[in-house]
Amino acid sequence: MTREQAPARQLVETVISPPVIAAVSAHAAAQVPGVVRLEPGLRGLASSLTRIARQRIKGLEPAPTEGVRAFVEHDPPDVRVEIDLSVSGLDQAAATAQAVQRAVAKAVTEATGLTPSAVSVSILDIEIRGGLL
Repeated sequence: MTREQAPARQLVETVISPPVIAAVSAHAAAQVPGVVRLEPGLRGLASSLTRIARQRIKGLEPAPTEGVRAFVEHDPPDVRVEIDLSVSGLDQAAATAQAVQRAVAKAVTEATGLTPSAVSVSILDIEIRGGLL
């Protein structure tokens, strides 16, 4: 091939936005045994409503991210995830939180190629069913 025939090299930059990471994280966390639900809290509820409104205006179906906040720094690359959830009273809360941390870190890495530097889990409620207490 001559120089004229060789394809030009293109530099491509991929930017992964926080709502994408939050959606991946929410899905992974919700699948962990012992997690009853994600809890948006007041702060999360306000930001979630704003995001949903913007996406609906654009004609997009919003992915559920309630209870999850993702922070992305691009230089240097850094991803942090915060998750608020309710757990079952039939499982150990600390073990469930650790399982959520592992599942979220793995899912974000597999989906985006970015490894979170931190996955913080806050347990806001422990749900007791069946009158155990």
